[in-house]
Amino acid sequence: MTMTPSHGEHDAHDEQHDELVAGDVHDAPLVPDAPTVPDAPADAPAVPDAPADAPAVPDEPDLEPVPPPDPGSEPSAGVPADAGSDEPTGPAEPATARADGAPPTGWAVLGRALKPRATRAQVVAGILCAVLGFALVAQVRQSGEADLGGMRQDDLVRILDEATNRGDSLAREAADLARERDELLSGSDRRQAALDALRRSAETQGILTGRLPAEGPGVVVTLTDTDGVKPITMLNMLEELRNAGAEAIELNDLRVTASSAFTGTAGAVVLDGVTLAPPYRWIAIGDPDIIAPALTIPGGAMAQVRNNGGRGTVDREELVSVDAVRVVPDPVYATPVPPQGG
Repeated sequence: MTMTPSHGEHDAHDEQHDELVAGDVHDAPLVPDAPTVPDAPADAPAVPDAPADAPAVPDEPDLEPVPPPDPGSEPSAGVPADAGSDEPTGPAEPATARADGAPPTGWAVLGRALKPRATRAQVVAGILCAVLGFALVAQVRQSGEADLGGMRQDDLVRILDEATNRGDSLAREAADLARERDELLSGSDRRQAALDALRRSAETQGILTGRLPAEGPGVVVTLTDTDGVKPITMLNMLEELRNAGAEAIELNDLRVTASSAFTGTAGAVVLDGVTLAPPYRWIAIGDPDIIAPALTIPGGAMAQVRNNGGRGTVDREELVSVDAVRVVPDPVYATPVPPQGG
């Protein structure tokens, strides 16, 4: 026989259960995932609904745990591969290598290695190299064009006169040799013609080597206040005389030849081992109208003497004598070449 509880007992039981449920609702902490309440037994009393004035419990967001990424899988489209990582990334891989996950091919690696990576230091170095190359090219062009273009008109006239005189002298020498050859080949007395040719050759060689005295038109150059005159200045004077066509030169009673040399110091110039005493007196045989302007042009030999603190004069003469001679030693090592027919 089943006993049914009375109506009063049932109401008291419901009120007690409602208080317990309301207290649990207000005191329970809000947690994302509450543990599941196990099912009540079949004979447990039914839990009535909460009263209308009870506070509502807010719905919890559906939070689901994110599974860890698979090491072998590709990063998702929404999350970058290097998110959260502080390490620098290298150059982007080719699209083909990323699409199929296969390693890049040899051509792709070679193309990536040969790809230019210009830095600021490389750009600056390239600009400096370009400027240096331009400067070198400009210097080479300027040095090649400054040989005659940068000279003054007087210097150009002097060089032209010297070249003309040298050409005329060579032309006269060639004409004399041709005439001697004709006389030796067609003359009735070939022996006399040969002797005359030898005599003229001996005289010419004697004057040029300083073995014979000479006379003729020329100039006399006198240098004073020579305390600052240097040996190089005297050498420049000798070169100017030779370039102007001087055939015989004498300096302070010393014969100047092709083997002469200047040494010493300023104010104590030595010629071929002999110290020269001031004043310095040059005597040169040649065309005075050519030698005198060559010495006195701006920047010439006389200008260098004045730069050394000295003074000088150039006098043109109709007849000057070069009396100093020089003993030419016999050659020790050089011998004449035998004739072709001998």
